[in-house]
Amino acid sequence: MQSLTRWFMLPVLFIALCIYGFSEMVKAQTKSDQGSGTSGYHLIKKIELGGTGGWDCLNVDSDTRRLYITRATHVAVVDVDSGKVIGDIPNTNGVHGIAIASELGRGFTSNGRDSSVTIFDLKTLQSIGSVKVEKNPDAILYDPATHRVFAFNRGSSSASAIDAKTGSIAGTIALGGHPEFAVADGNGMIYVNLDDKSEILALDSRKLEVKSRWPLAPGENPTGIALDQQHRRLFSACENKKMIVLNADNGQVVSSMLIDEGTDGAGFDPETQLAFSSNGEGTLTIIHEDSTDKFSVIETIPTQRGARTMAIDAKTHNIFLATAQFGPAPEPTPERPHPRPSIIPDTFVILVFGK
Repeated sequence: MQSLTRWFMLPVLFIALCIYGFSEMVKAQTKSDQGSGTSGYHLIKKIELGGTGGWDCLNVDSDTRRLYITRATHVAVVDVDSGKVIGDIPNTNGVHGIAIASELGRGFTSNGRDSSVTIFDLKTLQSIGSVKVEKNPDAILYDPATHRVFAFNRGSSSASAIDAKTGSIAGTIALGGHPEFAVADGNGMIYVNLDDKSEILALDSRKLEVKSRWPLAPGENPTGIALDQQHRRLFSACENKKMIVLNADNGQVVSSMLIDEGTDGAGFDPETQLAFSSNGEGTLTIIHEDSTDKFSVIETIPTQRGARTMAIDAKTHNIFLATAQFGPAPEPTPERPHPRPSIIPDTFVILVFGK
């Protein structure tokens, strides 16, 4: 009887070992995907838009499935699912960024050359007003905690706060440096990179005042910024090829990682716990948040030269990058000692990366 029992137990033991082995393999693969393997991101689509002129920031409205693309004098609006152009917002001279106030049905553009902010209707895309701000507004964001729009003025080193409902100026904050990108935490704090100071400022969006100034060393000349709101971590992409992670409550630097050259965008996806840096040399750096204070560069994937600004679709987790083909740079001048390469007409494209 004992012999028969042993023979019966052998297949059971074999099956149990197989199940255990498969389980460990799945765990190992999951760990690899999250910590030291590949992200799964790859180029899934190219949206050929063509046209002439440059571009700056992108913004995805995941709820309405729209991608807003700044194109120097206007904003192109693309359906993110079909890749088709569905509208255009004209007369935005020197436009840099777009802010979306979904609950108010309004959008806002920062028009650098006109030192103004255009207010438009999210449904019709028609302009419904314009607000004069200080010199050369660049980054712009909507703060849901105060229902204010903040335009960050590079030319005057200031931020203009606009009541999103009325379009009136609520106040102006002196920043003491040139602002780049900014991000709001939804609870009344706004964080903005100062590229010429290599600092992050923490702004009180209710009191309209600077609460803290935090150095980014070893990071220099920050551009893109992103926030993990749950774990209170800021990601600042710096021109000296570093991504700096800070504690959003006290400004302490908790990590520094290498990225590639020419960054001008950063993003964070709270569902996947992935942070991104879009790099002008033609790569996308992907970083996993292993724990609150531990981060790993899991992959750097090729994109296309010039793809240095980015946006994330919160619904699909797709990454949108803008770029074009380039010709030779013009001759340097005293006003422009380091001119950018010329853009070949009709080569502008949106690269869509996903899993």
